[in-house]
Amino acid sequence: MQLRYSFRLYPEPGQQQALARAFGCARVVFNDTVRARRDAQAANKPYPTSRILSASLITGAKQRPERSFRGEVSAVVLQQALRDADTAYANFFASLKGERKGPKMGEPSFRSRKDARQSIRFTANAR
Repeated sequence: MQLRYSFRLYPEPGQQQALARAFGCARVVFNDTVRARRDAQAANKPYPTSRILSASLITGAKQRPERSFRGEVSAVVLQQALRDADTAYANFFASLKGERKGPKMGEPSFRSRKDARQSIRFTANAR
């Protein structure tokens, strides 16, 4: 049995900045995952696994100066964004094969910075 809790938060200004940073980093990781998989498809290469993407997009990106901002947020948020992209692709492929019930799913699209629907997920043991 899985439980889900929704909370309404009223963060203070410092907390708003931290949340905005987490939302932005999660969006960038999701978009980088979609881009990496589309590039692999265009080059007729196999899809990169989550393990390879985690090493390059999360761990390796923290070492590069242009992506060092990822080190400022919890790694759990970044891992969950990568899992969200994996789930989106799994649903897309299951929909193509006819294994998925419900409406047909399209290929995952990039997340927009201007979209008001921002979300992040934490695991039970996240700090």
